[in-house]
Amino acid sequence: MGKLLDSIDSPKDLKVLSLEELNRLADEIRQLLIRYCRRHGGHLGSNLATIEPIIALHYVFNMPHDHLIFDVSHQAYTHKILTGRRQAYTNPEHQKDLSGFTSPKESPYDDFMLGHTGTSIGLACGMAAQRDATGGRANIIAFIGDGSLSSGPAFEGLDWAAEQGGNLIIVVNDNEMSIAENHGGLYKSLAALRASGGRSSDNPFRALGLDYRYLKEGNRIKDLIEVFRQVKDADHPVVVHIHTRKGLGLGQGSQGQIGLASMNESTGEKAHMTPLPDLPAEGPVEANHWQDGLDSLGRLPNSRKTYGRMAMQALEARFPKEPGLVVISPATPLSNGIDPDFRQRAGSHYRDVGIAESHAVAYAAGIAKAGGTPVVATSATFFQRAYDQIEQEMALNGSAVTLLVFSTGVARTDATHSGVTDMVMMRGIPGLTCLAPTSGAEFLNMLAWATGPARQPAVIRVPGERTLATERAGKPIAAATFDPTTGDRPWDRYRILRQGRTVALLALGDALPLGRDLADSLEESLGLQPTLVDPHRYDRLDEQTLDVLADTHSLVVTIEDGQLDGGWGQAVAAYYGPSQVRTLAFGAAKEFNDRVPKATLLERYGMTVPAMAQAISDALVDQAS
Repeated sequence: MGKLLDSIDSPKDLKVLSLEELNRLADEIRQLLIRYCRRHGGHLGSNLATIEPIIALHYVFNMPHDHLIFDVSHQAYTHKILTGRRQAYTNPEHQKDLSGFTSPKESPYDDFMLGHTGTSIGLACGMAAQRDATGGRANIIAFIGDGSLSSGPAFEGLDWAAEQGGNLIIVVNDNEMSIAENHGGLYKSLAALRASGGRSSDNPFRALGLDYRYLKEGNRIKDLIEVFRQVKDADHPVVVHIHTRKGLGLGQGSQGQIGLASMNESTGEKAHMTPLPDLPAEGPVEANHWQDGLDSLGRLPNSRKTYGRMAMQALEARFPKEPGLVVISPATPLSNGIDPDFRQRAGSHYRDVGIAESHAVAYAAGIAKAGGTPVVATSATFFQRAYDQIEQEMALNGSAVTLLVFSTGVARTDATHSGVTDMVMMRGIPGLTCLAPTSGAEFLNMLAWATGPARQPAVIRVPGERTLATERAGKPIAAATFDPTTGDRPWDRYRILRQGRTVALLALGDALPLGRDLADSLEESLGLQPTLVDPHRYDRLDEQTLDVLADTHSLVVTIEDGQLDGGWGQAVAAYYGPSQVRTLAFGAAKEFNDRVPKATLLERYGMTVPAMAQAISDALVDQAS
C-alpha cells in the first residue's frame, strides 16, 4: 500500500479522502515528524498533538479563503505539510527551505510570520473586523494552545473578541501543558472543564461572553470534523476547546538509542555515530516539547544549558541562607539549563510564571522592592516582550532585579527568534548595568555581584557557543580577580589582555575569542602586535581607558556579537569622533534574517578573521598615505 501523504499537495486533496484514509494519513504524518525532528530538531510534542485537529480544519474549512492563524505557530508543521510543503520534511535536500514557524513568504496559506505567544486572537479580531467592514464572508480561525493563554495579549484578545462580535472561531488546543508545566489560576478552570466534559460553571470563556464548545477527544478526526462543521460560518465568536495529547505517538524508549551518522561537510565523509537519548513519553512531558537535532558534526549544541546549569548551581548553594533569593522563568526553563531536578529542590526559590514575560519582570521588581533578590532568566527574543517593564518597573524604579539573557548573538535561527538586538535594547535604557562575560568563571562572578552587593538593576548576557568552544578547547579567557563580599567591580574598567601598539582590538563578550583570533592573525600576517581589550560591559564607556588607547594607537577596532546600528561599537566610534584615532566597528547589520547559516551571516557582515584583517590593513594604508 502506497503512502497517502505522497498524494497530498494541497488541502483540496484531503476532501476526497474517507475517514479511514484521513486516520491513516495522520499516522503517516506522525511517523514522519518523529523522524524529522529527531534528525533536524524542532518542536516535536506540540506538533504531534495537533496533527488530527489540523487535518480536520483543512478538511472542513476552505483555506486560504478562510484564514487559519496559529499562535506562536510552532505547532503548524502538519499545516505546512498539507499546504504544498511536505518535501521539506521528506527530502533532505529541501530541509532548509522552510521556517520553523508560519511565513507568508512561503505560502498563501500563512497570513503572518509568528514566533511569539498570545497574538493569534488579536490578529484574528483584526482580520475579522476588516472582513466585516468590506462585506466578506470568510471564516477567521485562531488556533491557540493552553500554555499561550497565560500570555497577556491572549487575555486582551479574548476580551475584545467578545466585544467585537461577528464570525470568529477560537480553537483552544488544551494538551495540559505549556513548554513546561502550566502555571496560573486559569489552569484550574481548564482542568474543571476537562473533568466535567465542558459543563463546569467555572468557565472563563463564557464569563467573558463567548460561546463555547468542548471536545474531550481532540485527537479523534471524526469528532473534530463534526464540531468544526457546527461552528463553521457562525455569526458570533465561539471557543472550541479541544483536549489533545502532547507528544501523541511517543513512548518512553520506544525507539531506543538511535545512532545517527553525522556528515563532515568539507569531506562528505561520515564523521561518527551519535547516540540520541531515548524518546520521551507522550503526554504532558517537558522533554517532548523540543528536540535539539544535530549540528553538521553530529553534536548537540548546549551552551545555554551549560551556563544555565552553572548559574543555577551557584544560586542553589545560597538558598538555605537567603530566603529572598528566587529564580523566575517565563515558561522556558529546561532550554536554559533550569532542570526539573533543580526546580524541585529549589521549592519556593523557583517560580515559573507561564508565558508572561511582562509579568515576570514586574513580579521580580515587586520582590526586589520588598527586599528580595530576584533573577529572571529567558532568551533575548522573549525579553523584548517585557521592554516596558524593564524600562519602567525595573530601571526607573531602581529595582534590584538581575536579568540573565540567553540565546544572544549572530546565529542561524528563525527570524522571530533572533538574538542580535538585545544589546541595543538594553543599553538604551537608563539605569541598567549591562554586562558581557567572556568565560564561565566571569559569568558566575558577575552573577554573584549582581545578586549580592550590587542592589541595582543588572543585565548579564549569558556566554554563547563561541565562548563555550574556547573553554572546551582549554583556551578560556581568565576571569578578573573578584571578591563577591565587597562592592569591587573589576568590569567597571576595560581590561587589557595583551598590550600592543598601533591597533587596539576591543572585543565584547562572546566576540572576544574572535578578537583573540584576529590578534593572532594580525601578528602572523602583518607583523603587528595589537592591543587586545576585554570591555566587560556595554551600557557605558570606560572613557579613561579609551583616552589612554588614543595616546598610543591610531586605529581602534570594536567587535560585538550583536546589531551594529545603535550598538556599543558605534558609541565607541562616536566618543572618538573627529579625533586623530580612526575607528572600525564590526557587528551585525540591522535586518531580519530567517534561517541564514551563521557562517554566511559572518561573511556578509565582514566578521571573519580574514575580512577584518583586510579591513584593518586597508585602514592602516589609508592612514599612511
